[in-house]
Amino acid sequence: MIAALELHGIVKRFKSLVAVDKVSFAVQPGEICGFIGPNGAGKTTTMRICSTLELPDRGDVRVGGLSVLTEPREARALLGFMPDAYGVYANTTVLDYLDFFGRAYGLRGERRRATIAQVMEFTSLEPLASKEMRALSKGMKQRLCLAKTLLHDPAVLILDEPASGLDPRARVELRELLLALAAGGKAILISSHILSELAEMCHTLVVIERGQIRGTGTLGAIRRQLAPHAQVRLRTLEPLERAERALAEQPGVGAVRRDGDALVFDHQGGQDDLARLLEALVQAGLRPVEFALRESDLEDIFLSLTEGQVQ
Repeated sequence: MIAALELHGIVKRFKSLVAVDKVSFAVQPGEICGFIGPNGAGKTTTMRICSTLELPDRGDVRVGGLSVLTEPREARALLGFMPDAYGVYANTTVLDYLDFFGRAYGLRGERRRATIAQVMEFTSLEPLASKEMRALSKGMKQRLCLAKTLLHDPAVLILDEPASGLDPRARVELRELLLALAAGGKAILISSHILSELAEMCHTLVVIERGQIRGTGTLGAIRRQLAPHAQVRLRTLEPLERAERALAEQPGVGAVRRDGDALVFDHQGGQDDLARLLEALVQAGLRPVEFALRESDLEDIFLSLTEGQVQ
């Protein structure tokens, strides 16, 4: 299967600054890929190259197999780019805005009207058709920009900080829209500093810092790469010293450390091994009130893979 979006060794320099340094990854149809990194990491530059708005100094990007260097017009027809900032046109209604971009995309007559009606329904903008853009809330402006981006039915969506400044309800609504688009087969590359949001919707992640890829893969794969052993939190009704002695006698238990009134330890093994460990602790006379597997979240992964350096 041809990847919807493929980056091959992208390099971009601004004088002596290497903003993007040999970046390569792919996004498949129906996949949401989270693109994360500190400010100045090279995310926006990479996205602009993918969207044919910047030329790389080296490397290539393919959209549906089409090169953005040699076939930019054809590749652009498959792309929908939503920047982190967009213009608000004075005295322009929601319907006029979408109609203008529908004409720009080459939609004519009844096809344009039907397409606008469809994207307005999908983004729940129908009640706001006659409202001027400047009177819209931040969340509704984001919806309108997304609706504009969908008018030509692109196969690949590139979204630069679409949730920036949104309230919690608007972020949830945006997440549901993006999940629906991915379920319909669209490939989505999305950058965001709201890591909890990305963790809930992204199938894969790309972590970048100082223009270089620090990690790629699914959340689970990156988590296993960083922490191949499970981390378990144990709290019992017995004193910590007794629980520590019991753990020391069990196979697969690594370093044990105290965390308040609980013990935290590394454990080598799978789910069956953890079940046997819990059974052994009970048989040893302990009364566990907490036995929880702790997995690294996206924030842990981000902090582990990056150093907070800027260019």
